[in-house]
Amino acid sequence: MESRGPLPTSCWLLLPLPLLPPLLLLLPLPPHTRQGLALRHILPTQRAQDPPAMHLSNGPGQEPVTVLTFNLSRVAKTSSSFEVQTWDQEGVIFYGDTNPKDDWFMLGLRDGRPEIQMHSHWAQLTVGAGPRLDDGRWHQVKIRNHGDSVLLEVDGEMVLHLRQVSGSLNIKPQTIMRIAVGGLLFPPSSLRLPLVPALMDGCLRRGSWLDPQAQISASTLTSLRSCGLELQPGLFFPSGTHTEFSLQDIPQPYTEPWAFSLDLGLKLAAGSGHLLALGTPENPSWLSLHLQDQKVVLSAGSGPGLDLPLVMGLPLQLKLGMSRVVLSQGPKTEVLALPPLGLGPLISSLWAQSEGHLFLGALPGEDPSASFCLDGLWVQGQKLDMDQALSRSQDIWTHSCPQSPGKGTDTSQSIPT
Repeated sequence: MESRGPLPTSCWLLLPLPLLPPLLLLLPLPPHTRQGLALRHILPTQRAQDPPAMHLSNGPGQEPVTVLTFNLSRVAKTSSSFEVQTWDQEGVIFYGDTNPKDDWFMLGLRDGRPEIQMHSHWAQLTVGAGPRLDDGRWHQVKIRNHGDSVLLEVDGEMVLHLRQVSGSLNIKPQTIMRIAVGGLLFPPSSLRLPLVPALMDGCLRRGSWLDPQAQISASTLTSLRSCGLELQPGLFFPSGTHTEFSLQDIPQPYTEPWAFSLDLGLKLAAGSGHLLALGTPENPSWLSLHLQDQKVVLSAGSGPGLDLPLVMGLPLQLKLGMSRVVLSQGPKTEVLALPPLGLGPLISSLWAQSEGHLFLGALPGEDPSASFCLDGLWVQGQKLDMDQALSRSQDIWTHSCPQSPGKGTDTSQSIPT
């Protein structure tokens, strides 16, 4: 049995017991010491001589950002360590295997806490332990193979000690081990308990993987964005990016009287282009919000629109009724009267049919300069999960944003100064 639920104060382990040796022991975790708590807050900043931190989902698809290959017969050091920073609650940090069918290991986050998954002839398990790491701070992580045990340290504290789950690396039947950083080397569905999505929006630095003397090769993808920026939690749309939801998959309108509401937590915005639209793939902007010169323009079809100056940090609210649309931010409110037919055609064509979509960001065929950061999007008072979208540009930052207007990525997709 496996669980996604919260962890108790020490740790928990829910395992298929017939698959494990009878002497498997899970040691209790030591209490947080002052030294451990202090370390969590005083990790040094990036040093000039260190390689740049890498973003964990740089690739154009589901590929890891780095794959390292080791000759196990030459391994003398059996530990790996790194520092990780993220606001993302779920995803893969690294994966290792000698055989993806029956000998693999994964360290990731679920509900913000470390999770280990193992599958080998010694043990088949899923276990979570330790503090939350999704607070945007740098955390030091070390994982070590010691005899028959696997040990996990976070910020200098031992948070997990698994016994009789492993053997010496240099006596494995296969002599080659692969370590993939930021991804998997098999489909995410092959995990014992899948992570959705498997990719993580986070940064990793100062990685030390096994024994450098035993490393045979390394392959690294070209970075699509930098980890050297001052970041804040949020959802960042670089210019030209987009996502879309089916209206049937999001909270539905009220019926008596008919009403539908959208709330956007807009934190940063620059340039010109679509922010949000309701429509179909053939006609995506039946109703749209368009960014232009630090104001947002509301329009319905080809009719005249209205605009509202933006104040960053205040929620932007859109309310649809049968005869009008209300756009408001703080004390400012604008009202757009709808055509005499009201929203009857919208209800029948968008909500009653499968082609009705909610679009965020650039629309098909548009060449915008707009980029923006949200701290969330709420529909009918419920926050939308971007991981559940029908489609999404790979370059969207799902859990982080630039701290201030400036270069947001290593490409031209940025919030311009």
